Amino acid sequence: MNFYTRKWVKPEDLNPNGTLFGGTLLRWIDEEAVIYAIVQLGNPKVVTKFISEINFVNSAKQGDILELGIEAINFGTTSLTMRCEVRNKISKKTILSIDKLVFVNLDEDGNPTPHGKDSITYAYMGIEKTGRED
Repeated sequence: MNFYTRKWVKPEDLNPNGTLFGGTLLRWIDEEAVIYAIVQLGNPKVVTKFISEINFVNSAKQGDILELGIEAINFGTTSLTMRCEVRNKISKKTILSIDKLVFVNLDEDGNPTPHGKDSITYAYMGIEKTGRED
């Protein structure tokens, strides 16, 4: 899994316990995952369909730097399924894990539509490559 996005936990991100508010972290994950889906499917019309059990493993506190990791695990006909891990950049402790996030590819009318993809795509200077993420 690659960890491309980093977030800095600021005072406005905290709950009454003084730790990262779960809703803020979920918003960050949903945004990162939908961007990943848009890039992979080549379509800006992608919506969140399903998020499996969310496992909060450790807390994050003010000043922590978090890394968000997203990995494609399945390409359906109209969907893309990913998994997610969020970890502390310094300690490498897992903050949260989600086994499945499912996004659906939509047409101009908002209906599910086949995306024609079956593997991860990398775009380099207009040239598409497919393969596994390392």
